[in-house]
Amino acid sequence: MNHSMRRALIDRAALSANVEALRSAAPARHTLVVVKANGYGHGAVTAAHAALAGGADWLGVADVTEALELRTAGISAPILAWLHSAREDFVAAVDAGVTIGVSTTDQLDALAQCDSPSVHLKVDSGLGRNGIGRAERSAFFEKAAQFHHAGTIRIDGVMSHLAGTSRASDLSQAEEFENALSMLAELGVTPEIRHLAASAGALEHPSLRYDMVRFGISAYGLAASENPSTVELIPVMTLEAEVIQLKRLRSGDGVSYNHTWVASEDTTVALVPLGYADGIPRAASGRAEVALNGQRFPVVGRIAMDQIVVDLGGHSASMGDTVTVWGNPALGAPHADEWAGWAGTIGYEIVTRLGHRVSRIAV
Repeated sequence: MNHSMRRALIDRAALSANVEALRSAAPARHTLVVVKANGYGHGAVTAAHAALAGGADWLGVADVTEALELRTAGISAPILAWLHSAREDFVAAVDAGVTIGVSTTDQLDALAQCDSPSVHLKVDSGLGRNGIGRAERSAFFEKAAQFHHAGTIRIDGVMSHLAGTSRASDLSQAEEFENALSMLAELGVTPEIRHLAASAGALEHPSLRYDMVRFGISAYGLAASENPSTVELIPVMTLEAEVIQLKRLRSGDGVSYNHTWVASEDTTVALVPLGYADGIPRAASGRAEVALNGQRFPVVGRIAMDQIVVDLGGHSASMGDTVTVWGNPALGAPHADEWAGWAGTIGYEIVTRLGHRVSRIAV
């Protein structure tokens, strides 16, 4: 395998195709694709270009640093950033044309020091994370409206985020969101872009699409919720490594720490240079599988910091052969969501935790 003994191949065409399919399934006036957390582990700049090629007209990031990384890379599309420190300096981001999601009155005051910033007010409609809470909402909206009417800030949008606990919960949050919009309208503020639904909500609730839908993990071809997606999505990331050692074991030989796996018969094992330091979940020890030469084989023994061991049984392999850890099941690879099941987590965590030793290669 060339370039690196550990690499993640990022299929730009697959990401673009996913965005096109999602836009078709959940149409709205605007489509935002989230590229936070280094593009969910796929590379933020690569993901951003592919999302825009697929028809997205907005990009979403968590914080100002992520937004400025995209601007530095020459990306000029609208960018929204919504998670900020207690003493955030917004000047550089505003000067770069980044739209700021605002959750507190302190953030309003800081933005008032900038040159006519574009803001989206963030309302906590029931998720209980960032966004203005119900108790502070009235004072927050009054200050925001004063700044807006004075031309100090531009309230271009209002946003919230669904908790996704149930259909009833989502619709209840929509009512809370509508109440917030009514409060703003009474203050003479009618933002152009209202957005509430991310991947699962946008696909499951047409009434909650408003003016913009936000696609995160689904754009990367992973499941956004426990409900099976009606949209055909392609996994964008294929994680590969090479066989760096082959070893014959006798029946009774143990593998890795504490010998949690012992060979029941003579076998061959392959050593693969990926471990929990690279983001491979240790919790998947004894359950995970990988693909090699068109077949799946079990990962045996404890997953270590830098290595996993694969039991080949009676099958043969060669040094340097490519091992696919996760990727496209249509090509025989385990899906990242399968790894999530083996580790007792979600696909989001599997791809976003991928470490810096793994080279991202756009293909």
